[in-house]
Amino acid sequence: MKRILLLLFAAATVACGRYGAGVPAAYELLLDAALAQSSRSDSLRALLRETPRSDREAMACLIAYMPAGDRDTMRLDLLRENVAYACRARREFGWCRTLPDSVFLNEVLPYAAVDEVRDAWRRDFYDRFAPMVAACTDLRSAAETVNRALRDAVGVDYNTAREKTNQSPAESMRQGMASCTGLSVLLVDALRAVGVPARFVGTPAWHDDRGNHSWTEVWFDGAWHFTEYYFPGFDSAWFHADAGKAVPGHAHGIYAVSFRPTGDWFPMVWSEDSRAVHGEDVTQEYVAGYAAAAGERLEAGTHVPVRFAMFRDAAHASASADRVAANVDVFSEGLQTGGGRTAGPLQDMNDCLTFLLEKGRTYAFRYADARGEAAEVAVTVGDEPITVTGYME
Repeated sequence: MKRILLLLFAAATVACGRYGAGVPAAYELLLDAALAQSSRSDSLRALLRETPRSDREAMACLIAYMPAGDRDTMRLDLLRENVAYACRARREFGWCRTLPDSVFLNEVLPYAAVDEVRDAWRRDFYDRFAPMVAACTDLRSAAETVNRALRDAVGVDYNTAREKTNQSPAESMRQGMASCTGLSVLLVDALRAVGVPARFVGTPAWHDDRGNHSWTEVWFDGAWHFTEYYFPGFDSAWFHADAGKAVPGHAHGIYAVSFRPTGDWFPMVWSEDSRAVHGEDVTQEYVAGYAAAAGERLEAGTHVPVRFAMFRDAAHASASADRVAANVDVFSEGLQTGGGRTAGPLQDMNDCLTFLLEKGRTYAFRYADARGEAAEVAVTVGDEPITVTGYME
């Protein structure tokens, strides 16, 4: 009997592994390597032991994959609170309970969206948004509910006067303003707080070098869907046509952030030389997605191509050499629906900035003229393709 008990004890010890019950064996080598490089490995080991068994895999995942700088400096109480509330959301919300472990651990559990300051946002956002999504029955409705409420809940608007690009939630809420990067961080964190898988996505530069942009993707129905702060819908945004022209690679590609290593990095325009944030090139998904959406609209007969050409002035508006390269944004009913850069004098005359716009709607094409003043051309789209002309003078 004694021998049997000893064997059972030995078997239980092996099953628990070196890091205790609840930590899968797959994490052991990862934890060994991570802790061997940490200046406070003893404290992290103690934190892992103190974590409730049901939440221990989540804590092990964070310690194993977190950036070395975070492993050495991030407040341990933030790690503890992050794990506790992420796992609480998983137990509480049905949509989170049914997530694949891989999605929960990589797109709900992480405490950061990119490389922003590490804030204690998760408990705050859980308290704010959990009551709002209590009646939701699926991921999509929960995500839409949070996005509709987010701006009023946190009081943050887009503003180029913000202190820095990669602001944390606390930094953005203190100022009441953020860049598209800061707004995307807010949305990612608010969604994760209620168990909705979300990740930060962006491009360092559009195909025409007109600028960069950041947004958010949400996982539901087995796939990723893009959305933005302010706009609760999915897979339809002003930048969709630009994303459809993206080119794979770090210069003009589209990347999604991953907490786990991917073998690639996320290109951050605010920290161009950094390789600290893992990334996944998702350019082809956007190229294919826009091509499919454009084809459906043309086939349905709801949209027509609208070309926009910029010339020096009305007297010089016929020759290719008279054309001017300029940034143009398109608005309808106060909302931006697109943007792009017009062809310059050295480009082929058939190379023209083209938008696919809805019939029967009025659009405003806005740009800065030669004096740097705001200029606008408004047109109502009919049943046939048209060419709209703007003048710099």
